[in-house]
Amino acid sequence: MKTIDLPSPSKETAGLLDQARDEDVVVRLADGSEFMLVAIDDFDLELARTRANPKLMKLLDDRARQTNLVPLDEVKRRFGA
Repeated sequence: MKTIDLPSPSKETAGLLDQARDEDVVVRLADGSEFMLVAIDDFDLELARTRANPKLMKLLDDRARQTNLVPLDEVKRRFGA
């Protein structure tokens, strides 16, 4: 992910960003390319960074495929809870 600072955005850009504060905005170019402007908060940024981490995503995928699970009752029994 790349961050670009806009110290003094053009009037059109500022207008688009203001709209994106309230709702997601899709910008479509003449060639058909589309881009989405979305206001983000700290959680959104952390989520995007997490998804961009291939090692972490592989670990999570591998864990999701695990079939050798221990039921909660068994865990409680083993630990005397």
